Amino acid sequence: MCTNLFRSIRQPESKMAAFGRFSQVLLRSSLTQTRRQLSAAAGHGEQSGKTWKILTFVVALPGVGVCMLNTFLKEQHHSHEQPEFVPYTHLRIRSKRFPWGDGNKSLFHNPHVNPLPDGYEGHE
Repeated sequence: MCTNLFRSIRQPESKMAAFGRFSQVLLRSSLTQTRRQLSAAAGHGEQSGKTWKILTFVVALPGVGVCMLNTFLKEQHHSHEQPEFVPYTHLRIRSKRFPWGDGNKSLFHNPHVNPLPDGYEGHE
């Protein structure tokens, strides 16, 4: 009776241990296979260097140029007017003064974009 109880207790552990070993074997084999595929795809020698050089000049540099042109064109159509100031009570709360300057402006304060609690600077 006692040996059967001991076997029934050990048996689930041995199944779990076998499952753990099996999953480790599968994981190791898949990692090894992935490494082999990546190293094969990397290529060796002069041909691989030529491929990356061609990709740089044909794909990467024109892509950067298109992004720069897009940014330039969008900036031309952007309005540079300040939005209307609305004194919301939950924004620009100052419970204590900032430790720099006059204590009312944040560290990276931009007077054209960031209003103070009572409105934009220079506008009355």
